[in-house]
Amino acid sequence: MARRPELDRRTFLRGAGAGALLSAAGVKPAGATSIARGLLGQEQAFNFDEVYDRSGTNCVKWDGAVQDMGVPIEVAMGVADLDFRAAPCITRALADRFEHEVWGYLRRPGEYAEAVAEWNYRRYGLEIDPGGLVWTTGVHPALIAALQTFAPPGSRVLMTTPVYSAFYTDLTFTRTVSEDSPMVMVDGRYEIDFDDFERRAARSHAFILCNPHNPTGNCWSEEDLLRMGEICLRHGVVVLSDEIHCDFINAGETYTPFAALPDKAIVDNSLTFKSASKSFNLAGMKVSWWFTTNPAFATRTRANSRTDLPTLGLAANHAALTEGEPWLDQAVAYLDGNQDFAAAYIAERLPSVKYRKAQGTYLAWLDMSELLQAIDAQAQADEQTANGNRVVAPEDVLQRWIAEHAGVFLNPGDNYGPGGAGFMRMNLGTQRQRIRTAVDNIADAVATL
Repeated sequence: MARRPELDRRTFLRGAGAGALLSAAGVKPAGATSIARGLLGQEQAFNFDEVYDRSGTNCVKWDGAVQDMGVPIEVAMGVADLDFRAAPCITRALADRFEHEVWGYLRRPGEYAEAVAEWNYRRYGLEIDPGGLVWTTGVHPALIAALQTFAPPGSRVLMTTPVYSAFYTDLTFTRTVSEDSPMVMVDGRYEIDFDDFERRAARSHAFILCNPHNPTGNCWSEEDLLRMGEICLRHGVVVLSDEIHCDFINAGETYTPFAALPDKAIVDNSLTFKSASKSFNLAGMKVSWWFTTNPAFATRTRANSRTDLPTLGLAANHAALTEGEPWLDQAVAYLDGNQDFAAAYIAERLPSVKYRKAQGTYLAWLDMSELLQAIDAQAQADEQTANGNRVVAPEDVLQRWIAEHAGVFLNPGDNYGPGGAGFMRMNLGTQRQRIRTAVDNIADAVATL
């Protein structure tokens, strides 16, 4: 059974206390260093405006963009990771571990799972049984294990689209088939088409929920989640809730964990997948976890899971969850400011591009359909498809056009399934001046048309 984690004084001081104090004090705007004063009086400063050069480090976000496009990239805004220095507590923890120069087998003491449980209770009131938490080398391996458990090869997996593109690779690996339910746009915000959702749920085995939603930035309400969960329960569809972006919620919005819903039957029909890899930019450390309130689901999914976790990844994650809250609170506030800045500056410099600030995540989902028409992307895509050995989408043409003419790398919207046509995804997890540069460069390129 889930239980409330016991918080000792040390954990409270470095976690809840610092986070609450920061929220009360506010965060300085861009151009200044954000300051948080802990309860013990120490001063912690995190300068997210510092431009940090990641090029030449085999970084997927920067070096991968150059390799993919074959042209210089001034601002890489593709794969969802952050351009900030790591929280200092993570660097210290790794340095401490390096002092022990033996790298043999590592056990996982209970304090690691306790840290995950305490984090979720402290920030979201979500009770997780540390003993039931299952470690994994990433959300994707965990999702694959769940799909292998609940969705036999050839069966359908429900998704609300546009949705995170890598889910499709998980389906390919498990030899399952996507059952895409396109969302509808209402007043600039995506909503679930529940009639379509239920029709598709009736012939699906599992539903991959993205909460908050990537790439649209939706933070699903309790009402939305209950309605999705009730439909899935009625049709025997297991909910697989990917909540990896849950720590990035913008001002005035709310994240509702699926596992915190007030209907036990709905919650018991689900598994939740989480990680600190987005929150603290630890994707390369390969540590994630999943949990469920359904013992039968846990037993069956564990049978398809195999996890070997890296020593440094566990050290980094434990430090992040037990000491990194002040850094994250300031990062979230800075990224919220990035969202505000991007929405205003895009409206000013690129009026043909439509964007409404996301409720969560540090991603921007840009409607660039007018620019696609302006460069006649459809005709170019048709020609390239006819002359090549793969299908080229208009959004692929636009991606290359922006890279070549503006030096900016964005993700093409067609990768995110039905509903992605005409859109591009922009990662705002970077310094604000880089966002300004990217928008200016694209605006200057558009002005030449």
